[in-house]
Amino acid sequence: MKTAAIIEARMTSTRLPGKVLLPVLGRPLLGHLVERLQRAGTLDQVIIATTTNATDDPVEALARELGCGWFRGSEEDVLDRVLRAAHAHEVGLIVEVTGDCPLMDPAIVDTLVKTFRDGGWDYVSNVIERTYPRGMDAQVFPTAVLDEVAGLTSDPVDHEHVSLYIYNHPERFALKNVASGLPPEYHDLRLTVDTKEDFELIRIIFEELYPRKPDFGLRDILDLFDRRPELAGINRHVRQKKVR
Repeated sequence: MKTAAIIEARMTSTRLPGKVLLPVLGRPLLGHLVERLQRAGTLDQVIIATTTNATDDPVEALARELGCGWFRGSEEDVLDRVLRAAHAHEVGLIVEVTGDCPLMDPAIVDTLVKTFRDGGWDYVSNVIERTYPRGMDAQVFPTAVLDEVAGLTSDPVDHEHVSLYIYNHPERFALKNVASGLPPEYHDLRLTVDTKEDFELIRIIFEELYPRKPDFGLRDILDLFDRRPELAGINRHVRQKKVR
């Protein structure tokens, strides 16, 4: 079964427009994310799923430049966009990642995919119970499951948040959450990009770690926070937008 990371990315973010192409060390954040995901040994392909809006032409252009897969679909119906991207690229197993997570650790992706392949699950993620810092989020499920979901719900919220229906229906789908094993003080770290404060923190992390170790992982990031605990205060006040 072909396994691909499908990245949901667009330029029209409400709190930080254009964030996926903001530059760090001369490369857009989305380029960093693609580079990191391409290090995951369990992935056959990385695909950027963006919208048909003209504002997202630069996102397609970046995908072409990077030589990764791409697909353009609905801005509002993200479920349909991801599903059609999977079919267009003949993907059997989807690893859903958002463009908000440029620090995604490929080792986490490999752990989740291997857990899925061990058998018996419709959905594997690390977000049902959050024990990883926000920004290390990945969700693994077969394209066939998403096909099923598309026929089960017309709720716009379910179609905006691709996996929502799956993990809200444990009576229908076999769910598996993978815990980090990290101490609780790391669970609430915010390593995602949704505001200018988030971006400032991500910029610092890349500038501190990437030049010496381009393939740095979550453990390297946590060691940096241990050395510089003041970093956590940069975006500690930011609150994640609620799904409903």
